[in-house]
Amino acid sequence: MTVRISNDAVALACGADAVAAAFAAAGVEVERVSSWGMHWMEPLVDIDGVGYGQVSADQVPSILSGDAKSIGRIEDHPFIAKQNRLTFARAGKTRPTSLDDYYASGGWLGLGQARAIGAEATIETIMASGLRGRGGAGFPAGIKWRTVADAPAEQKYIVCNADEGDSGTFADRMVMEGDPFMLIEGMAIAGFAVGASKAYIYIRSEYPHAIAKMEATIRLSAHLIAPFVVEVRVGAGAYICGEETSLLNSLEGKRGEVRAKPPLPALEGLFGKPTVVNNVLTLAAVPWILAHGGEAYAAYGMGRSKGTMPVQLAGNVKHGGLFEVAFGITLGELVNEIGGGTASGRPVRCVQVGGPLGAYIAPAQFDLPFDYEAFAAADALIGHAGITVFDDSVDMAQMARFAMEFCAIESCGKCTPCRLGSTRGVETIDQIIAGNNVDANLALLADLAETMKFGSLCAMGGFTPYPVMSAIKLFPEDFNR
Repeated sequence: MTVRISNDAVALACGADAVAAAFAAAGVEVERVSSWGMHWMEPLVDIDGVGYGQVSADQVPSILSGDAKSIGRIEDHPFIAKQNRLTFARAGKTRPTSLDDYYASGGWLGLGQARAIGAEATIETIMASGLRGRGGAGFPAGIKWRTVADAPAEQKYIVCNADEGDSGTFADRMVMEGDPFMLIEGMAIAGFAVGASKAYIYIRSEYPHAIAKMEATIRLSAHLIAPFVVEVRVGAGAYICGEETSLLNSLEGKRGEVRAKPPLPALEGLFGKPTVVNNVLTLAAVPWILAHGGEAYAAYGMGRSKGTMPVQLAGNVKHGGLFEVAFGITLGELVNEIGGGTASGRPVRCVQVGGPLGAYIAPAQFDLPFDYEAFAAADALIGHAGITVFDDSVDMAQMARFAMEFCAIESCGKCTPCRLGSTRGVETIDQIIAGNNVDANLALLADLAETMKFGSLCAMGGFTPYPVMSAIKLFPEDFNR
């Protein structure tokens, strides 16, 4: 018998090490694997494909004796069976730092295919897939790669943005902790395609397990990706460094603040050289695309939103975790059917999609398809696909205040609308909450939001109005008390 238990950060936080130790003490072989993404089940024990959820060390004897109740075969659980797992196909099944496991599960096939068809055809494959950046604005990855490939320069770079700072997001962390070779393979394919010989993974310091696993797998795979070289760089936890030009400044040892565009990083990026900056999920999708073809990937999704998206369900939700699915599923399906509604059992009042700067969306809008264009038309954004759920006890005036305060704290200070606008925004919302000249201050706040939205240098200040104004629009009663 071999027992599989995740060593993902969530599993560790829930006591997975103690459970693993209890099985080992009973003489059972234990393998530490990646996470299935069923976070509400952690620690999740896998014995020959059969799962036992929320296991504690004192339950180990009953599991071994056959008296414990299982959840059945994990792959048959509705949360797993309803997914389209492409990027997370190995989740829960492989040991993260095992080259043997990665080879056995189709690893390195994408890189081999890229080398076989050549750089130009590799870019064409990414173009045909319709892959768009999975970190924010959804810019087509193939166009970015093509721009860097065509830029004349002796040195080019690949930069992986692993500064996952949005609330309710954890997919990047799960890739780095659970399937790190896949990310390295994706970066190596990108480097081959555009002619870059050097790459950096910029990881926030709050991810120590991800940092350790990425560094280990870089050492183990260095000979396979040579002459391409990958290094890890650790950020200090500044939210603004998730913005690509701030990240590049930080990598260069400068203050993490936004650069004016143009020039674009694809032409003058890291150290002034042409640079591909993609986030973890974008690069992690690349090996599957090269191994199976661009058209196979584009067959998933809807409209211009091709492929799958690893959706992260968090907040006050019954079934929190990672759910990879093709674009086009409705928001209501994700929250109510997949997520199971609120953990508190109270009605869902709203969800926030896209991190702390994403718009709030009420249940009346839950027929909204999970699609870049559909969300944009609703004045919302998918961003990194984190969905944070709130029940009917939430105070939306306080949530609007939090958005402005978050921006004020995390702003790099480069531009006036973000630096000063967010601080004035907090003061104005405080006046509204206190009941002082509510109508006049609401009008002032709307004007301030308009200035921030169109006058800020980057998305930090430009997106802050989304949660603020959506909260006012959907829940005016919370601002007029």
